Amino acid sequence: MRILALLTHAADGEGGIARFNHDLLRALGALPDVERVDALSRQGRGGAGPSGRLAYALRSLRTAMTGGRYDAVFCGHLHLAPLAAALARLKGAPLWLQLHGIEAWQRPSAVRAIAVRQAALVTAVSRYTRSRFLEWSGVPADRVKLLPNTVDERFSPGPRPAALVRKLGLEDRRVLLTVARINRGDRRKGHDKVLAAVKRLAARRPELAYVVVGDGDDRPRLEALAQEAGIADRVHFVGQVSDSELVNYYRLADVFVMPSTKEGFGIVFLEAAASGLPVIGGDRDGSADALADGSIGTMVNPDDAAALDRAIEQALDSPRPDAGRVAPFRVEAFRRQVAALVRELAR
Repeated sequence: MRILALLTHAADGEGGIARFNHDLLRALGALPDVERVDALSRQGRGGAGPSGRLAYALRSLRTAMTGGRYDAVFCGHLHLAPLAAALARLKGAPLWLQLHGIEAWQRPSAVRAIAVRQAALVTAVSRYTRSRFLEWSGVPADRVKLLPNTVDERFSPGPRPAALVRKLGLEDRRVLLTVARINRGDRRKGHDKVLAAVKRLAARRPELAYVVVGDGDDRPRLEALAQEAGIADRVHFVGQVSDSELVNYYRLADVFVMPSTKEGFGIVFLEAAASGLPVIGGDRDGSADALADGSIGTMVNPDDAAALDRAIEQALDSPRPDAGRVAPFRVEAFRRQVAALVRELAR
């Protein structure tokens, strides 16, 4: 097979969608039945704004016209569906659409809604996203499959990084960790709820600290909240870190907690669990898939403060869980799923 892949996020970029694209392209490249994948990413090449979108569309059309035969067109994001559908029709190839989360939860524009119905195959990262998509799309349910995120072998248990512990002054602390972007327009990751929990637990857990990995324009507000709550000395906002550094932050922590409310999947839950951490997430969204309905981590109602406190304390007081519980989400399992989907698409 030859595949034309249209992507919003470059596979070497940052964030969950970029990570998914990286893992998918590697999985496709490893398949003996896939001869070539031509991947075009919009992000990082002037893709924002009308002129950037037009340039990307022209570049994609040029690739489709000059690239010879394509046996499938992969659309890496719902926002690209109209362009991908047009190119699939042009090449007489089936369309494969990938869904990541919130973009697929509500009916989009009419143009996008029409385009998705052309898809021969739709894959979603979680059952929640799949069910929300089926509510409005009109795509037959048997065409919509699950393809969750994967977690690679870099994330594994290891000794607490002494240099990082010293740098943050956490020698005698028990550490809660959240890894997520901090954007003003996207306050759904649960940082506020964890800050409130730290304040409530501080009296009986004097050793408690909270480390936040990630950055964004909402960070000043969260820092002010920590100051107002009187817990600023317990909270460390470390900003964005590289993938190699991120491994050490997971190994630094005692509990990973992210009570989000609009998670498409939540690859950070897998990364934390693979690193040997107890994991706490919400029960209202795609987090349930990453937490394997509670077998990988604890699911709580993000709006139930008492339940969140209990989950944190229980995680602090319990033995560390087995990192092997993420085996169904490791790279080899992901590649087997991709191989099966490609065979189905070829048929």
